[in-house]
Amino acid sequence: MLEYKGYIGSIEADDGSFVGRVIGLRDVVTFEGATFQEVEGAFRESVDDYLAFCAARGEPADRPFSGRIPLRVDPEVHRRAAARAHAEGLSLNQWIARRIEADA
Repeated sequence: MLEYKGYIGSIEADDGSFVGRVIGLRDVVTFEGATFQEVEGAFRESVDDYLAFCAARGEPADRPFSGRIPLRVDPEVHRRAAARAHAEGLSLNQWIARRIEADA
């Protein structure tokens, strides 16, 4: 996996070369290269080209992750998590964010 300017690229091997795609976007941004160094450079160029294209059109570039996670859980799990957050003096949102950060 590659990361550049907040964008993440996934890579797959394909007949002796590497192909990839920027993940988490509504737009399709791809890249490829014969070596890892080439595909890494192509990824960065593709992100830069995408950002320049959006700027030239006067449109905001799609951001891959907003920081918001819609989450649905069993009501009992919700209750237990809220109780643990309260016991630790945190909001439920803060408690969940800390748990994710600890495991990420």
